[in-house]
Amino acid sequence: MTAAQQMPASEIRHDWTRQQVLDLFALPFNDLLFTAQQVHRMHFDANRVQVSTLCSIKTGACPEDCAYCPQSARYDTGLEREKLMEVEKVLEEARAAKAGGATRFCMGAAWRSPKKKDMPYVTQMVREVKALGLETCMTLGMLKDEQAAELAEAGLDYYNHNLDTSPEYYGEIITTRTYQDRLETLDRVRAAGMKVCAGGIVGMGEGEKDRAGLLMQLANLPEHPESVPINMLVKVAGTPLETEEDLDPFEFIRCIAVARIMMPKSHVRLSAGREEMSDEMQSLAFLAGANSIFYGEKLLTTANPETNEDMQLFARLGIQPEEYRQYADDAELEADLNAQVSEQQNAPYFYDAAK
Repeated sequence: MTAAQQMPASEIRHDWTRQQVLDLFALPFNDLLFTAQQVHRMHFDANRVQVSTLCSIKTGACPEDCAYCPQSARYDTGLEREKLMEVEKVLEEARAAKAGGATRFCMGAAWRSPKKKDMPYVTQMVREVKALGLETCMTLGMLKDEQAAELAEAGLDYYNHNLDTSPEYYGEIITTRTYQDRLETLDRVRAAGMKVCAGGIVGMGEGEKDRAGLLMQLANLPEHPESVPINMLVKVAGTPLETEEDLDPFEFIRCIAVARIMMPKSHVRLSAGREEMSDEMQSLAFLAGANSIFYGEKLLTTANPETNEDMQLFARLGIQPEEYRQYADDAELEADLNAQVSEQQNAPYFYDAAK
């Protein structure tokens, strides 16, 4: 029996060591995907994928120096700067996203942190997008306690704030805010009662130890993020990382699989970089445990596969978009997920590898 088969497949842990994560990365590829698929089927319908759409509500002129980002004011990338969108224009985008099959609408602003004058507009966006029957997510930079409370009061479901990479490699990518700044924003989001969307970017020149370090940081948070976006670097001319070497696609799939094993109940999302991924690579990612995507023509400022191409791939794979259901509490959500998993396990094609 392999090490992968001996591993507890559904244990929720917050005490991972770097070596334990590296041991997962070192598994033979087939064993790693086998284990990740076992874990995935214990907690999710393996043929359902959550679909989100991302809208840039304020583009460019960000004062931060994130080396991957075309929105930084420090780099000449040819990106046209745009002010905060009007609420009605955001709602037009949200309606189109819902009509296209998205269940979550994510709104991103290129800010270090929102200003007091901006908060009434973003909270109005949250309220009105929710009224359309969509889940809501925002990424606005660092938050203060009172800002997190305002967003929660408006009904924001998720707040996205990525850790980007490991603490050790972080200084190679960003110098204008600290790793601790990011962790403190995640703490504020939790304290305000919102769900956390937090992941990172791979392919920025980091080593495997750093990819392991990123996932260790996420999995060792007091609560696992409900959504874990794993981004592949999109190299943009004018940014410091424009000439970075491509990451081996199998290493990216390993990141997906290890994230699935370490955070069994989280949605693991294919995010930036899908434009460069073949159908076969995306299919491997779904097999490895990815069960969320960003959907639509643009991911903030970079290209994303066309909506109809995503649906065509889903049809070829027998995947259905995950439905958005509102629950009274977490217990009701857990009961529904367990029912879905039980139904799938009773299907004739399911093989209980744990036995």
